Amino acid sequence: MNFKKRILSATLILALLFLANIFISTGYFRPIENNFDGKILRKIKIAGPEDITISQKDSFAIISSTARDKIPNMAQEFGGLYYIDLKTDNFKPIHLTEDFKKPFAPHGISMFQKKGRTTIAAINHTIDGEFIEIFTLVNEQLTHIKTLKHEKIYSPNDIVLLDDHKFYFTNDHKYKDGIMRLLEDYLGLSISNVMYFDGKNYRQVADRIAYANGINFDTKRNLIFVASPRKFLVKVYQKNKDGNLTYIEDINCKTGVDNIEFDFENNLWIGAHPNLLHFNAYAKGNKETSPSEIIKIKYVKKGEYGIEQVYMEDGTNMSASTVAAPFNNLIITGSVLDNLFLILKRNPK
Repeated sequence: MNFKKRILSATLILALLFLANIFISTGYFRPIENNFDGKILRKIKIAGPEDITISQKDSFAIISSTARDKIPNMAQEFGGLYYIDLKTDNFKPIHLTEDFKKPFAPHGISMFQKKGRTTIAAINHTIDGEFIEIFTLVNEQLTHIKTLKHEKIYSPNDIVLLDDHKFYFTNDHKYKDGIMRLLEDYLGLSISNVMYFDGKNYRQVADRIAYANGINFDTKRNLIFVASPRKFLVKVYQKNKDGNLTYIEDINCKTGVDNIEFDFENNLWIGAHPNLLHFNAYAKGNKETSPSEIIKIKYVKKGEYGIEQVYMEDGTNMSASTVAAPFNNLIITGSVLDNLFLILKRNPK
């Protein structure tokens, strides 16, 4: 009898430790205090503006928009890519993909510019499968070039172009559904990856990542940054000439980091989820709001980073921030489910 009691007690203790680890590792007990040294300049209605990237040189933004009801999707979602001219204060979104006739539910996006040519890549989630769409942009006219499909593109989240033909992308899960999918999410299993496409072939170049999410390339320092929101980390890799990645270190961000953008000084700007369980409930439609956070990471040197909380709010103005794209003293921040995005204006320092 005593032996059975010991087994029961040990089981209960392990179960409590398991639950405690989930709550602590997802930021459940973290206090949410509204914080921003600036103001909301504009709220602009658009469906599910999950990713935003900016041409600092040509002063425009591209926004990935998909009308989502909840996550995971139960029916084909529809969305598009939008253009915003940042040389004026109009900020009116221009729909670029009205003539794109395929099912289009864009998620992560990337832009590459060289010699007057702008290439845009978009992750496309459809009921029929996962794709990567490649476009070219001339002025405000977007032309579809090709659709990429491959067995290695099985759970894509974000993408970063290296040129017109080569890119990295993240697969945020190894399993599409079932018990293993749940274990990936709740146990934070480090089994997702980063893939490289060299223009002809796909190959895995990084793995053992818990929910590989946002990805971007620091061209000045030749570094690839990958967001791992389930572990509250940004993972840092050296890009090799052959496209392979060499792991360097992790940046502990203490929040659920999502998409990664850069400013003129190559500081990282990241939209984040400070409470992942709260976000999960919101994404499933069980909560009306979810807190938003924006952080800025200044790369000092290997092993040394300065992390600044730029923005935090409880979700009243916009829930579940996924991206923060800086432009001068503006920050354009979007979300995965809300039908709007915010243009924030920072106070001068």
